[in-house]
Amino acid sequence: MHIAGRLLILSGLAIALVGLILHLGWGKIVFGWIGHLPGDFRIEKENFRLFLPVTTAIILSIVFSLILRLAIILHD
Repeated sequence: MHIAGRLLILSGLAIALVGLILHLGWGKIVFGWIGHLPGDFRIEKENFRLFLPVTTAIILSIVFSLILRLAIILHD
């Protein structure tokens, strides 16, 4: 249970940091690449919009997996 508490605290700090970045208006600079990578599909028709951020989802999944793996390794 000790690791769960640390993970919750670190998650809260990360969310607060992202919120601060967005609040200060730096969101476009820091997160501007999200959704604009090759492999992120955007289909726009007259009455229809579809956005599939495939590449962004894969990259974010890898990053979060590495962070969690690092937390587990540091705990042991």
